[in-house]
Amino acid sequence: MLFFNTLSFLYLRYFFIVLIALGSFMIGFDLMENAADLPTSANLVLIYIMYKLFYAVDMMLPISLVLAMVASLVELVRTNAMVAYYAIGYSKKRVIAPFLVLATVILGIYIALHATSFARANEYADNLRTSSEIIRPTSNLFFTHEGNYIYFGNLYPLIRKAEDIRIFTFSNGHFSEALSAKEALYQDGYWVINKAHLVHPPKTLDLKGDGIVIENSENLKVLHDFKPKILDQVYEGKVNFTIGDGLEALTLLKNQNVDVRKIKSSLYRIFISPWFAPILMIVLFASTPVSGRFFNLSLFSFSAILATLLVWGILFMMGELAANKTIPPEVGTIAPIVFLLSVMTLRLSRFRIKSRKI
Repeated sequence: MLFFNTLSFLYLRYFFIVLIALGSFMIGFDLMENAADLPTSANLVLIYIMYKLFYAVDMMLPISLVLAMVASLVELVRTNAMVAYYAIGYSKKRVIAPFLVLATVILGIYIALHATSFARANEYADNLRTSSEIIRPTSNLFFTHEGNYIYFGNLYPLIRKAEDIRIFTFSNGHFSEALSAKEALYQDGYWVINKAHLVHPPKTLDLKGDGIVIENSENLKVLHDFKPKILDQVYEGKVNFTIGDGLEALTLLKNQNVDVRKIKSSLYRIFISPWFAPILMIVLFASTPVSGRFFNLSLFSFSAILATLLVWGILFMMGELAANKTIPPEVGTIAPIVFLLSVMTLRLSRFRIKSRKI
């Protein structure tokens, strides 16, 4: 237990140092770039910095896990602690166990946070910078639902309200009804319209048929289970889904002829992409020298940090390409992780063969 606690404390210390440093670096550059656009209120600026801090944690936490591992390994080798652990009988599996256990727990908490508003921190910060409001309406949404065409002038996702509504209903490919209303509220799975203006076109175009029928209606329920946040994120093109929003959007839109690749990409980046960290940690550990006496530690640390940044950069680039629908989400998110797993397996197999020869 003392051995586990010692390595855990070492790793956590470097993890928090790296995470705070990278987060501060990211926030500092953001403030220098956007200082002129920030609200004049000091309170709003502090809230902006807080949300940007959450976003920095979202971006930098996985790579911080790997860089903290590199720093810990360098210290263990430099102080000859690694040799000492092996000399008294500790196996490599036991040495790496504290790092992997902590990384797995931290990533579990990190993924769970994406079920909360933590996932939308950057959106809130951008809203504060542009309008001095955390929540701002999404404007001019036009979409289809169950064969109908719907237009929302303004959508307020968090208060579940829409303004300036137009719904055009089609039946068997023919226009059958036009609905207009000033506002609607999302209640009990439906958009409830208190007062609506309905227009029905004539069924036939001859002079003997009925003309246009106009009527007013009250307490109409439309768009079953089409939740405000789904509307806001899917049709506005945002990718900062919470886990619940993403799963609900996939369930609702799978039969609506809507492109859900952006939603899949967002969910893959939440659940799959962060696991590159423990995979890369294993690869780096298998490449770590036992002693620094006959090995250049500076070269090792430089190579490890460079490899980590390159892998993280490639994964980020592939994820962005998938989020922008340039490549399929499976290619942009899942394939790189599978490739890293293959590299890890190959590296471990060579490491075992080398150990047996020795």
